[in-house]
Amino acid sequence: MLDLLPDLFDVYGDELILLPPMFTSFGKQECFWGEVVTVKCYRDNSKVKQLLAQDGRGKVLVVDGQGAMDCALMGDMIAQSAADNGWHGVVIFGCVRDVATLKTINLGVKAVGANPIKTEKKGLGEVDLALEIYGVIISPHSYIYADANGVAVSSRALSVLNL
Repeated sequence: MLDLLPDLFDVYGDELILLPPMFTSFGKQECFWGEVVTVKCYRDNSKVKQLLAQDGRGKVLVVDGQGAMDCALMGDMIAQSAADNGWHGVVIFGCVRDVATLKTINLGVKAVGANPIKTEKKGLGEVDLALEIYGVIISPHSYIYADANGVAVSSRALSVLNL
């Protein structure tokens, strides 16, 4: 499926909220969706690495990096770990790095930008809390749907099979 969001909005428009159009696709999978797991961290990707090393089948990690653009919250090694552990995707309100390699990893990746500088690792961050990104609330166990048209959130799983 190449264009998921237009069809989803046609059928479920009243159940979806579109995030502002600031996210760029960096992963091999342009179209992805799944149940949300959240992490909030600032210039420290310790919790991102920890979560993506766990089983992520059917899930999308939403990372609130508070829009920091001076370092990357995920690179190729963490992305490969996510793919190996079955994660469907990662949405980062912040930056990624190793962008050429990310395009070869079987994972959906949306982020605000790219920066080659790594984060500090202090073990800081909060997991499983509601995040607010530009006025859009993204709660754990909600659902993310993403494609080349953008990123949307729903409070429940929506059927994509009959679209």
